[in-house]
Amino acid sequence: MKITNDIIYVGVNDHKIDLFEGQYDVPNGMAYNSYVILDSKVAVMDTVDRNFTHEWLNNLDDALGDRKPDYLVVQHMEPDHSANIFNFMNNYPDATIVSSQKAFAMMKNFFGTEFEDRRIVVKEGDTLELGSHTLNFVGAPMVHWPEVIVTYDSKDKVLFSADGFGKFGALDVEEDWACEARRYYIGIVGKYGAQVQALLKKAAGLDIEIICPLHGPILTENLGYYIGLYNTWSSYATETEGIMIAYTSVYGHTKAAVEKLADMLRAKGCPKVAVNDLAREDMAECVEDAFRYGKIVLATTTYNAEIFPFMREFINHLTERNFQNKTVGLIENGSWAPLAAKTMKKMLEGCKNITYTNATVKIMSALNEQSSAQLEEMADELCRDYIAQNGETANKNDLTALFKIGYGLYVVTSNDGKKDNGLIVNTVTQVTNSPNRVAVCINKQNYSHHVIKNTGIMNVNCLSVEAPFSVFENFGFQSGRNTDKFKDCTPLRSDNGLVFLPHYINSFMSLKVEQYIDLDTHGMFICSVEESRVISDKETMTYNYYQDNVKPKPQTEGKKGFVCKICGYIYEGDVLPEDFICPLCKHGVADFEPIE
Repeated sequence: MKITNDIIYVGVNDHKIDLFEGQYDVPNGMAYNSYVILDSKVAVMDTVDRNFTHEWLNNLDDALGDRKPDYLVVQHMEPDHSANIFNFMNNYPDATIVSSQKAFAMMKNFFGTEFEDRRIVVKEGDTLELGSHTLNFVGAPMVHWPEVIVTYDSKDKVLFSADGFGKFGALDVEEDWACEARRYYIGIVGKYGAQVQALLKKAAGLDIEIICPLHGPILTENLGYYIGLYNTWSSYATETEGIMIAYTSVYGHTKAAVEKLADMLRAKGCPKVAVNDLAREDMAECVEDAFRYGKIVLATTTYNAEIFPFMREFINHLTERNFQNKTVGLIENGSWAPLAAKTMKKMLEGCKNITYTNATVKIMSALNEQSSAQLEEMADELCRDYIAQNGETANKNDLTALFKIGYGLYVVTSNDGKKDNGLIVNTVTQVTNSPNRVAVCINKQNYSHHVIKNTGIMNVNCLSVEAPFSVFENFGFQSGRNTDKFKDCTPLRSDNGLVFLPHYINSFMSLKVEQYIDLDTHGMFICSVEESRVISDKETMTYNYYQDNVKPKPQTEGKKGFVCKICGYIYEGDVLPEDFICPLCKHGVADFEPIE
């Protein structure tokens, strides 16, 4: 299979396998991908599983024709990709292995040799010239083994991404990419979100048109969709709006409570309720759902003064994979001494940014009037934002929204008559309360200033501490004049027709401009409050919280050059060109500082 004029696929499909890595059910098999780059020099990208040695070597012979490979690039040493290194070197005795130092140490463990006389050790920033193709090596430690490198071919703009962007399933089977890629990522790579984020940041500086992973299909179109999902997964953000319920039930009473709660949630506007029976459903699918949704309810029985085994296993899977940034509700059942809620909370205490509902449901054997009321209370809490987002059910005069204003960070949304727009501001304040007036300051250079001055309306979205860095990248690092900031989002609208954010806000206010004050570089809009909704009780994102907890810390150790004060991008070099523009946030040299 030709990927480009010079790059050929030589991988194999495995339909004999039933469990990948000895634990993940793969009903549609697996693909072990390998590639050949034909140039003045020939490079083979990785090998395949040991069960497909001859099939792979035959594919390799067909691709090579009369030629012989010069290099074998080993990006990852897991045996499903590296098992045939020794066989390859025996078949092609003049070839050289190209890999990281840690990978060669692992070869010693697997094969008894580090191929000292037939190797090139590469690291971050090294290149390999094949002729017209230049391979650029990028370190990807712990994505998801420590030796991993990925490779960028600058001629054909191809990223060979190792296990990144992989999925379960053979290539000759049609199935949804996101479902099996999500299960693959959460199960195998999920613990290493920070390392994936670091790799995505490096990849942002590359012009990528094709992604060639070691599992799953070659990605050639709509790459922003796949990269966006990886950014969501690796930042532990909410991918799908809704609530996941995971439960175990011995005699059916806990199940009955879960089914009743699910009905309540749907009735209160929850867009999706995913109910998972941990004893009967695939555990990896359940874990996938727990990371997919922003809210989760855990319901189980007290068992041997602890919790039911399937729930214990499930929570262990979550904590092993850095479960975080969730709202959690707890339901416990017990006939004489319920302890399940306390036990579950104890197991989750190491997880970051977990918010528990005020309501915990305590069932004594079976639902009664009291525990049913607790279910209703929990449903109200979990659906508060859905109720507030819905124009039919929202309280549109909830002036406690004004209490959410602080020295925080906000997204101000507007519309120029053609498209929606938004920008980050940090100067919003209530100036009077009778009548309610709010002041918003916006830099005149921002396109939103021009739009709001013309239209006289805006929405102020109060960001909560849940907001990830991607929100600031989208609304703060690019201009709405030439960018559609809502192209990847299905926004919601208030009564004034403007959008408000569906995620990461605790309230919003629809404002009408009553007065404008010119402040030289900025304009101050004095506004009346036309509508105000409280979405959640999450704390408002302050500027200090953003600096300490959200903005990525530049990895400058051992590097020489300049770092962007806005987004942390690192320019390596002795001199920063005067016309340099940051490839991430688009700010100029004035916002760079030397690396100390």
